[in-house]
Amino acid sequence: MKNVLEYLERSGALYPDKISFADTDKQITYSELIARARSIGTALTYSVGRGKPVPVFMGKSVDTICVFFGAVYAGCFYTLLDTKQPKMRLLDILRTLEADFIVTSHTYDDDLAAFGYGGTVLYAEDLMEAQENSTLLGMIRKLSLDIDPLYCNFTSGSTGTPKGVLVGHRSVIDFIDVFTELFNITDRDVIGNQAPFDFDVSVKDIYSAIAVGATVHIIPTAYFSIPTQLLDFLCDRHVTTLIWAVSAMCIISQLHGFDYRTPTEIKKVMFSGEVMPIRHLTEWQNALPETTFVNLYGPTEITCNCTYYVIDRKYERGESLPSGIPFPNEKVFLLDENNQLVTETGKTGEICVSGTALALGYYNAPEQTAKAFVQNPLNNKYIELIYRTGDLAYINEEGLFCFASRKDFQIKHMGHRIELGEIDQALDSIDEIERAVCTFENNKIIAYYVGSIDKKEIVRRLGERIPKYMIPNRFVQMDSLPLTKNGKIDRKALAAVKKR
Repeated sequence: MKNVLEYLERSGALYPDKISFADTDKQITYSELIARARSIGTALTYSVGRGKPVPVFMGKSVDTICVFFGAVYAGCFYTLLDTKQPKMRLLDILRTLEADFIVTSHTYDDDLAAFGYGGTVLYAEDLMEAQENSTLLGMIRKLSLDIDPLYCNFTSGSTGTPKGVLVGHRSVIDFIDVFTELFNITDRDVIGNQAPFDFDVSVKDIYSAIAVGATVHIIPTAYFSIPTQLLDFLCDRHVTTLIWAVSAMCIISQLHGFDYRTPTEIKKVMFSGEVMPIRHLTEWQNALPETTFVNLYGPTEITCNCTYYVIDRKYERGESLPSGIPFPNEKVFLLDENNQLVTETGKTGEICVSGTALALGYYNAPEQTAKAFVQNPLNNKYIELIYRTGDLAYINEEGLFCFASRKDFQIKHMGHRIELGEIDQALDSIDEIERAVCTFENNKIIAYYVGSIDKKEIVRRLGERIPKYMIPNRFVQMDSLPLTKNGKIDRKALAAVKKR
């Protein structure tokens, strides 16, 4: 297999009348999805060259999925432009893509007007009406390679310009084949999509589904602010599988959503993006005792995930939840500051990854690509590119990788090297604290937390677990921690919070 459309067409042949994707307004069968995507693909071929980006200015919806696959039929790759993103960021992305058009829907006319985009606009509704040209699409497919780009997701860049992580067909196929087999995702599954479509977690939803003929229900973003609506959705849509960001899960447990309703048909829960607080994991385990829970780790640059850990017991607060073992066909290892392999139990090193799952690099950014995707310093015999994640981990006594912190979150304070993640873990061990995170600002450690406990008691409890020099200098009690649109704790927003 060399093209993800083979997934779609295989499932279309096996389950033509089965619902492939559904949102709150519409649903689409596999055969309908293929027909609409082929029409869109035909229309795009007349105006877009093969291998070019197709910027999609739309939200999460069935129509957006149709446009994605239409772009792939045209031999192109897609990039979602979040309609709620600031205008300057969207323009930066379009400049990086060197795209002079966008695809959108009349549903987003107001957002488009607010954006003030002055280039060519192609409407999905018009593209879907195009007459399919099977000969043209067939020619495009014959030219396809498994290293062709499939999508480009933009993340924040250290230079202030967003970085476009370009991922190819081969990498997605390599990962999804293993992912669906390991976690027994089949045509009987119903996946509840949480992640935005420009976030790599959604890649697992979309491509796991079309690979096995499952159904994806697209959950409105607004429901993650209203746990009762969210739980009703999961129950009413008979969702069996969740592949979510940690913070999305914490919203339900923090607001005691399971007291309202429990989605008992959920059999698989896989989470990633941040360290899962043990108290929230335990609440989910108690609510769904027959469900399999999996901790996933990995940055966008290695196509979703590189390690996994199937949780086989209850963890005590303060314990480290392992990141686990590498996925098949991915090599994961730790390098110290001198580029030496870390094998010693408990010693921290930077997580490095090699394998087919590596992205093609950063789009239109050769210098940034060369800094992150480098030759393995342990191998001087042949070309072996690795991705240096910037994350720190250690190997525990069971031989499992355990995430420690971001290199960015390793600080020097009072003469000591400190991992902020270790302080976060100590805060998580305190019963009265629901969520917490530490930052380092102006040479001070600041703890932001949600919970009914005062500073003096926190300091006393922390003193039982960590050295005095690691105890935060300031504590900021909050009603909730701000989140990014991808569901991670928003550290930049925290920096703007008034300290007290």
